[in-house]
Amino acid sequence: MTEKTTVGSVTYQDADASYFEKRSLKRHARVWSLWALGVGAVISGHFSGWNFGIGVGGWGGLFVASIIIAIMYLGLVFSLAEMSPALPHTGGAYSFARSAMGPWGGFITGLAESIEYIMTPACIVFFIGSYLTGIFETGPQYQPLWWIGCYVVFVALNYWGVALSFKISVIVTLLALAVLAVFWISAIPFADFDRWALNIGIGADGALVELPQGGGAFLPKGWGGVLAALPFAVWLFLAIEELPLAAEESVDPKVDMPKGLIFGLFTLMFSALMIMLLNASIGSIEAGKLHGAFSLATSAEPLLDGFRVVYDADLAKLLALCAVIGLIASFHTIIFAYGRQIYSLSRAGYYPAVMSVTHGSRKTPHIALFTGAAIGLAVIMTVWFVLGAEKGGAVIGATLLNMAVFGAMISYAFQGVSFILLRKNMPHIARPYRSPLGVPGAALTVVIALVTLYYQLQDPVYRAGVYGALAWYIAGVLYFALVGRHKLVLSPEEAFAISGGKQEYQQHS
Repeated sequence: MTEKTTVGSVTYQDADASYFEKRSLKRHARVWSLWALGVGAVISGHFSGWNFGIGVGGWGGLFVASIIIAIMYLGLVFSLAEMSPALPHTGGAYSFARSAMGPWGGFITGLAESIEYIMTPACIVFFIGSYLTGIFETGPQYQPLWWIGCYVVFVALNYWGVALSFKISVIVTLLALAVLAVFWISAIPFADFDRWALNIGIGADGALVELPQGGGAFLPKGWGGVLAALPFAVWLFLAIEELPLAAEESVDPKVDMPKGLIFGLFTLMFSALMIMLLNASIGSIEAGKLHGAFSLATSAEPLLDGFRVVYDADLAKLLALCAVIGLIASFHTIIFAYGRQIYSLSRAGYYPAVMSVTHGSRKTPHIALFTGAAIGLAVIMTVWFVLGAEKGGAVIGATLLNMAVFGAMISYAFQGVSFILLRKNMPHIARPYRSPLGVPGAALTVVIALVTLYYQLQDPVYRAGVYGALAWYIAGVLYFALVGRHKLVLSPEEAFAISGGKQEYQQHS
């Protein structure tokens, strides 16, 4: 490639057809593959992670926070359902922001999403390790072996081919929902909401304490607890927004993408309600068994704890092994997401161009997949060794979770702004689907995302994770300012944006 032209503060390099031939993808996905990709990406949050919100706001605080976050995702998903078929490129959030706010807007949005998608599987694999440690009773010092093994297996599956990736996504997503359904049905006869979900009170020092007979306040920490629980409620929905990253591998993104997004979100809303209500409403005061919501608040494997109440120990372990499928569903699908996300930013020159090279015959972005896995493993190992295993799953898992949520909230805010600006500045582009919530829905997404980001910084226990993600973000911005902005390429996202949405990308001959 040779230098072509300068536009504003960035420089575009010329790229011939061979550049894009080495970076081509295959189309495979239809609506149910997209539905499975979206639901599968999120479903692990219904197995682990959401429950940490009980520890900062009580069950009621988390429940109200989840309603607020669900409203944010409604605004976001309907906005994406409009933008993704109008801009059907792999870039997703970066693509929308690039067309709405220029190269800098595209990069800072894309970088935030990279942090989200690299840190989310790192967090999920920590929970997978926690479940497997509990099931097989291996020592905590062996957890890193579980993490490494999972990355090796599922990066390999994503590397093998897009058809296999989507088939596995559908299978594991359906299995994960089946496991959750078994739990919901099994838990109903044992449920006692007042006794177990509301067994949290406030001690003399202001900390949460267990109420042995239940009957505590619905909002033990008031609205302060609701706001503090917002980052954890995000885990019930985080990553459904990855679907637009599959646009160039979707057979008909203009028809299938809105359906996959909307069906997926409503599936997750139902599942979130069921798991929050039933997992917290069962409990036991017997030794070694769950003591309701109070104990659930610090569990790295809440569904396993729930199964232990309902079934004997051996059967509970077998069911919990099945429950790992839910974590695997998200782990597998978000590996797909970060591979495509890194690929799109690299293909456009924002990241080093080598990261976007695809496999010659499989047409999968293997270098992007390997890069994201290496970074994710490096971060989880660093958090593990810095905090120490003795800190327990709640601190380590929630630290990783907050790093992922930090990137997500920045990305969501910019995607909401992108929707508003595209409505204003590109009214002429074809919009096969229009959001029924329009600009007000997008604006509400921005407000809730920023409020959630603010309250992430108010919790001193998890603040270090947010600061770590912020340092990563600043380093990325410096790279783009010094290097990346001089190496851009007219990828599909860039060509669309430069033309003001009037032309699609055409390869150079």
